[in-house]
Amino acid sequence: MEQRRFGSTGLDVPAIGMGTWRTFDVDGDEAEANARRVVDAALDAGARLFDSSPMYGAAERVLAESLDGRRDRALVATKVWTRDAAEGRRQVARALEWYGGRVDVYQIHNLVAWREHLPTLERLRDEGKVAVVGVTHYAHSAFDDLAAALRTGRFAQVQLPYNALDRAAERTLLPLAADLGVGVLVMQPLGEGSLVRRAPAAVRLAPLRAFGVTTWAQALLKWILSDPRVHCAIPATSRPERMRENAAAGDPPWLDADARAYVARLAARI
Repeated sequence: MEQRRFGSTGLDVPAIGMGTWRTFDVDGDEAEANARRVVDAALDAGARLFDSSPMYGAAERVLAESLDGRRDRALVATKVWTRDAAEGRRQVARALEWYGGRVDVYQIHNLVAWREHLPTLERLRDEGKVAVVGVTHYAHSAFDDLAAALRTGRFAQVQLPYNALDRAAERTLLPLAADLGVGVLVMQPLGEGSLVRRAPAAVRLAPLRAFGVTTWAQALLKWILSDPRVHCAIPATSRPERMRENAAAGDPPWLDADARAYVARLAARI
């Protein structure tokens, strides 16, 4: 798995990580054992960055329990998500307890009360309990506000949506992140699953085999990771075999301009 220097942070992250929205919001012995098997597959494949949030129900706790005994092999990216500063501090304290006293990337989810939460995260960064302070948003309508937050110079990371059919981030946010040396995590790389529910015929993937692509999901992930402004894509899955397939897209060779245009055309037709 290729490792990428996370902007100007000094942190190296894998090209493919894993999201936990919906897939780790589970309860019961078998569902939680399956989550651990997905984490097993991710770690074995080198996809060692895991993204979560208190917005995701039980996902933060389930991820922490799935990492039990191997926290040192993982990078944890989680979030604070509340309009109340005191509740934000409680969320952060719980996460630090779950993840062994440190969080590698701590993000303010969807810009919610970001000015209130930022001093807490900056203090924890200065204490060595947080490595990178970041911010996220999923909505195009919030991209101007997200850019304004980045321009303060107080965030070293941003998480945003980007895929072959959702390219709004190319207009401002990706160029700005590159200019500022900000690390980029990509959410919704498979369009929350919509881009892989229907796939082109296998024969149409043949021109991509030279880039190590054997599945449509890999083509979509390689499309994102071939943009040098992106550091890590975080597809979510509840299936260990799908995690291994996703991880295989995390190594070069990367798509050239013609191959990226080809993948974008295929995505537009399905």
